[in-house]
Amino acid sequence: MRKLVLAASIAAMTAGAAAAETVRMGTEGAYPPYNFINDAGEVDGFEREVGDAICAIANLDCVWVTNDWDSIIPNLVSGNYDTIIAGMSITDERDEVIDFTQEYFPPDPSAYMALAGASDDVVNGVVAAQTATIQAGYVASSGATVVEFSTPDETVAAVRSGEADAVLADFAFLADIVNESNGELIFVGDDVAIGGGIGVGVRESDAELKAALNAAIDQMKADGSLNALIAKWFDGREASY
Repeated sequence: MRKLVLAASIAAMTAGAAAAETVRMGTEGAYPPYNFINDAGEVDGFEREVGDAICAIANLDCVWVTNDWDSIIPNLVSGNYDTIIAGMSITDERDEVIDFTQEYFPPDPSAYMALAGASDDVVNGVVAAQTATIQAGYVASSGATVVEFSTPDETVAAVRSGEADAVLADFAFLADIVNESNGELIFVGDDVAIGGGIGVGVRESDAELKAALNAAIDQMKADGSLNALIAKWFDGREASY
């Protein structure tokens, strides 16, 4: 019965998605472990595996497209791809421009990272964050001085060079960087909870595509395959699905 429902949903997709015959999955390719470009030049990571699984369940022919983060929403709206699956937290502000599926990853705390020896006070100094992220908005409202960069790697480089006192980003993104820094970088201050869970972004006009994606995510939550991928890419973490 589920396959019949999905087939009916897919057949009724809006003209933009249906005419393409494929669903173009837009991602950044620069935010491990969520998404990154591997040595073969292909999109890889947690979201590549989740996206491929969603497409298989929903009987969608999906291809992957990379786009810079700072223009990722405008290029979805303009039709350059059909979804955003790029570690994007669901927020009221974003939901005014695009629509989201249910979350496929629970809210992740944001964390501050600084050079070894830094005190917790650096969170009130000059803090780097990626442009157009919930972290940049949080720093700007916290009283600290925010310095925004186009890519997450540039935010880390700003800390290493002394251009910024700290960086605020998703804990999962920073964890491997701290662990692999040989003590050069440390977490400082308290984690902060901002934003909702991560969902697939779609155009507001693509209600049928959203329904098909939601049905696939439902199945992955029910059969445990989503939690298995979360555990694989995030050090054994489990979500309460």
